[in-house]
Amino acid sequence: MATLDSLKWALRQKAEATASSSKQQLSDSQYSAGFDTLVRGSGWMTYQDFIIPQLSQLLAPLLNSRIHISVLEIGPGPKSLLGYLPSRLRGKIRRYTAFEPNGLFASKLEEWLCSTSEMESPLPCLESPPNIHRFPFVLEDNIGSGTGVGTTDDDEKYDIILFCHSMYGMKPKRRYIERTLEMLVERPQGGMVAVFHRDGALHLDGLVCHRTASFPTGVVCVANDDEMLDCFAPFVAGFVMQDVDVDKAIRVEWRKVCRALGRREEAHPDHLLFSSPNVMAAFTQHATALPELTAQVPLVRGFQTVKNREARLHRAAAIIKPIEVRHVQQCIRWALKHGVGLTVIGGGHSGHCLWPNVVSVDMSAFNQVHILTTGQDGGDSDSLVVAEAGCKTGDIIRNTMAAGVTVPLGARPSVGAGLWLQGGIGHLARLHGLACDAIIGAVVVSVDSSQVLCIGRVPSQHRPAGAVCPENESDLLWAMKGAGTNFGIVVSMTFKTYAAPTYLTRNWVFKLSDNVEARLRLSDFDRLVARKLPQNSSADAYLYWDADQLHLGVTLFESSTARLASATPTPTPVGAIWGPEDNLKVVDGVGLFETEMYVSGMHGGHGGGKTSSFKRCLFLKRIGEVNVADRLVAALETRPSPLCYLHLLQGGGAVGDVAADATAFGCRDWDFACVITGVWSRDQDGTEAARSAVRWVYNVAGTLLSLSSGAYGADLGPDPRDAALAAKAFGPNRPHLARLKKSLDPGNVLAYACPLSKTLMEQKLIILVTGESCAGKDYCADVWVSAFIRCTYKSLKARAVSISDAIKREYAAATGADLSRLLWDRAYKEQHRPALTTFFQRQVRQRPRLPEEHFLNVVYGAVDVDVLLITGMRDEAPVAALSHLVPDSRLLEVHVQASDQTRLIRRGQHGGYGDGDDNKNNNNSGSNLTALDYCPSLIFYNDTTGNEAAERFAEHYLLPFFHEDLQRLANMLRPVPDFPRSGVEFRHVLGISQQPGGLALCTSLLQTYFTDDWAKVDAVACCEVGGFVFASALASQVDVPLVLIREAGKLPPPTVSVIKPPSHISSLASNNSKEKRIEMERDVVPRDASVVVVDDVLSTGETLCAMLQLLNEAGIGAEDVSIMVVAEFPVHRGRELLCQRGYGRIKIQSLLVFGGA
Repeated sequence: MATLDSLKWALRQKAEATASSSKQQLSDSQYSAGFDTLVRGSGWMTYQDFIIPQLSQLLAPLLNSRIHISVLEIGPGPKSLLGYLPSRLRGKIRRYTAFEPNGLFASKLEEWLCSTSEMESPLPCLESPPNIHRFPFVLEDNIGSGTGVGTTDDDEKYDIILFCHSMYGMKPKRRYIERTLEMLVERPQGGMVAVFHRDGALHLDGLVCHRTASFPTGVVCVANDDEMLDCFAPFVAGFVMQDVDVDKAIRVEWRKVCRALGRREEAHPDHLLFSSPNVMAAFTQHATALPELTAQVPLVRGFQTVKNREARLHRAAAIIKPIEVRHVQQCIRWALKHGVGLTVIGGGHSGHCLWPNVVSVDMSAFNQVHILTTGQDGGDSDSLVVAEAGCKTGDIIRNTMAAGVTVPLGARPSVGAGLWLQGGIGHLARLHGLACDAIIGAVVVSVDSSQVLCIGRVPSQHRPAGAVCPENESDLLWAMKGAGTNFGIVVSMTFKTYAAPTYLTRNWVFKLSDNVEARLRLSDFDRLVARKLPQNSSADAYLYWDADQLHLGVTLFESSTARLASATPTPTPVGAIWGPEDNLKVVDGVGLFETEMYVSGMHGGHGGGKTSSFKRCLFLKRIGEVNVADRLVAALETRPSPLCYLHLLQGGGAVGDVAADATAFGCRDWDFACVITGVWSRDQDGTEAARSAVRWVYNVAGTLLSLSSGAYGADLGPDPRDAALAAKAFGPNRPHLARLKKSLDPGNVLAYACPLSKTLMEQKLIILVTGESCAGKDYCADVWVSAFIRCTYKSLKARAVSISDAIKREYAAATGADLSRLLWDRAYKEQHRPALTTFFQRQVRQRPRLPEEHFLNVVYGAVDVDVLLITGMRDEAPVAALSHLVPDSRLLEVHVQASDQTRLIRRGQHGGYGDGDDNKNNNNSGSNLTALDYCPSLIFYNDTTGNEAAERFAEHYLLPFFHEDLQRLANMLRPVPDFPRSGVEFRHVLGISQQPGGLALCTSLLQTYFTDDWAKVDAVACCEVGGFVFASALASQVDVPLVLIREAGKLPPPTVSVIKPPSHISSLASNNSKEKRIEMERDVVPRDASVVVVDDVLSTGETLCAMLQLLNEAGIGAEDVSIMVVAEFPVHRGRELLCQRGYGRIKIQSLLVFGGA
């Protein structure tokens, strides 16, 4: 699919070649007609999915921090995009100025902004009429002539200046940006210039972005008829011909060009599609600060240090080459001072090591490899390798081989530190683990403080002067081992070593007659070959087409520290099944690089510098199963270039022996890493051939994603198409990594590394809607979505999603079932329910974390909403099981119940109460809550018809979570960084009582949000010291006795007592915290009384468990207890501990939820 930019040049070339007449500028009506074709239909999706959301995210902090703002918009068209922002943001805009030279657009814009209809004005709080200049924005200040920039006031300044429809015709673009930067207000600082530009290329010659984003998937869809093309083509070309007859003739030629370059799709048979990528670049007054940095640190001329050809197309603001550690520190201080990001160049393989208008730090000067033999580092352990961040894999292997040792790095000699820090899959992975598993220490420059940090084991002679060991050293080392490009600029890494082996490699290549044979060969390779290999061996497979025939290539690698002889090869499973290999070699670690089949064995060899490639990698299990093998084979049938291939690298062994949470690299459960590789001829870089190969890679990745157990983060970056893969890149570690990112890179200096989390809106409310089949869960969820959207006191965005849809898609792909009927046809789904349940259970056995994966995929797919309702949950006690995965969000379960009779009636209906769940408890034996071994957050009895009951339930129990009083209370919890130790953000919950009205507000909320009846409560129990503050006030308010739980020896006898472990904060504050005994008076509350336990926090749950144990000793059973806490910290999994200790059926309510300590 051609881009609009390539179409523009083709149209202009055609005009130059075929017409001698002079060109003429488009009239206002011609321009208007062409613009309309661009923004209608799919063209508007770019605005809806990219420009408007990016604009909202970009402006929200500025708009929220100021009482009112002024805006200058350049070329807004017939409507300002500001009118599509959320109402709370639009209400801050008090002054609006625009330059719109198209008279038709200017009139429409003025009419729209000054609307007197009953509809709300797009900018309802303007203090004066919009000031719309009907002439272009130019660099010269020609106000008097009416043709220049400015208004009647030469000194007028703006908070925000926008270019929302590209900068075509503005040359040089850098000077236009600089001119608008001069027009930003000086006080308060924070004004911004934002540019949205089509076709993805915005070269600004050294200006530095505050923030940038891309939208590579934009598409313009144009009706394939002469009249529409005659509007569209001149608009894209930018002119018409002056001579009428020549103009008619050239339009005929232009139609042919459009039809030749436009893509046709089955979904749009009468339309032509053109690619319209878009970029956003935001600039502050710091955009011109680059000379300050280049005066301190050497500058690189050209892009010779970057291997990735796609990255070279990204015009960086500059490439800086530090040659000393202090230079790296200066880069970071500069970035922090000016609020900009940096990228880092190691091996130069990453497609995002260069990013448009962002400064890149080239680490190639740090290129030394140091080998320390036993005892040289001051210890008595085995040899170590200290490799600086500019080294390549080949450099390390050559140097270590000479010393008789090796490090298990990747399989490409030219890759660098970015790969090792994010995984590093090589041919020793099954024996020794990933490259990141071998990292035992690192020298890193902090992107928060610019300090030089020594993490883990760094030999003394390689510690830079002034380097310090951070207090959160263990967290940092953990993060370095799998996500190390996100937390600082790495200067060097210390690796443990292993004895250098010799390798025996054998190759087989099979021509495959059809897809059936391909599937059978893959199955044999998986079951009979790969699974039977010892850990010192690994097998790679390649699927590729050559000479119009599908091929399967297999390479077997056997490593040994004993001398291998090619004359007497060890028998292998593949040899027994498929016969002798095509070739066999004995090589060392350096020679191994040349034995890769892609280098010389495929398509005449990919290793000679004749091709470029783009890759994404997913982790797969059981590649021989029908559903996986079919998708692999089908993927190659859609290849856009004959050179594209799939590379399957074997995992297992030592890779899987490491626990998922032992390092940041959390994807451990896989048999093969499937590298989807789009390849094109190097002379096609930047053309449609390259773009087609990239699209193919993403399409195949999307097809395989639901079958995968994770994605490889080393390839991923800021491209929005990577977001779905990034959500699966770190397994269960992603939430913890996101929190570390916030703590260790608060300025987002390394914004262009593998994305760890999407930016969530304030705090999300996630409601898990559970219940038995036909209870009406989906119906209720839809009613509650509407209730949130209609909320009168807060503008909310809500969505309902079925989590079971993912497993239905996998089931349909594996069995051939009709997916659309599984999703929408109740009777059809009921027929498949037993098989679907069996399939899900088998998948969970194979992928134990599958429920967590599905949950996180749903959550990260809805980052734009305030309220997410999820149906189809299968987990028992889902809040306890899942809340730690989303610690910054409030997670509730609403259990929907209905009588047997009601559910049977609904099962007989195929409309109205459609219910897309697949819950585990779907028998017909009744729906009473005793079947549950835990207590859901809320219960809704859904036996009535109509919406009224569900709407009342939302009004009484769900909407209050967004009441301003809760936010007021949350604002009183002051965050205290680095307390009680570094790296911890403490929330001072007891500080509520020290603020005016704080205790009264908290007491009122505890009383109001209690979902049971206070009249039936016999006592409020609390433990010193936090619980005393809130419980005593609450007990007085609701007029019930207060039960005090204190340290042993502080209450008069008789008492009952139990052992209580130290609290979470006490453990953080001191390593010597010890358990202690707590007690309560024996007869202070009658046996079987109803007790509400009140505490200040729920973190690990140890304190609450001790209190419940104590109440049980006093004759108060768990069935008579409920819990209320002021603040909950789900990351510590307190609810899960309570369930494990047998207290799952106790209702727990928390007023506030926080993600920190």
